[in-house]
Amino acid sequence: MFVRSLRDVEASGHFVEWGNGTSHRLLTEADGMGFTICHTMVRAGTVSLLQYRRHLEACYCIGGEGEVEDMDGNVFSIRRGDMYVLDRHDRHYLRSGKTSDLILVSVFNPPLKGTERHDLSNASGSEY
Repeated sequence: MFVRSLRDVEASGHFVEWGNGTSHRLLTEADGMGFTICHTMVRAGTVSLLQYRRHLEACYCIGGEGEVEDMDGNVFSIRRGDMYVLDRHDRHYLRSGKTSDLILVSVFNPPLKGTERHDLSNASGSEY
């Protein structure tokens, strides 16, 4: 058993500025659990085109608000207590609220190494 805090992650190499927010990679591949847990903050007023080609992701909103849009144009509002699941390596837009950050608990399978970062300058979307 172990206990890890956000402060512990900030002192390690697993606190990542990913372009439109931050991600505390609380549990990574090196921990041997078979999945990753992140505390993710998406900055207010931002839009990110994302895709995870090698990972499935589920996100549970613990604060703020935002929305997720799939490539068919379906928009889903996300508020505290909502979860969204990218179960098909879905390319998607992630938008935070206009005036508030979106705070998520993100779970990845297979696990992240912990240092991955998005490249939001890629016109077809960031991926890893």
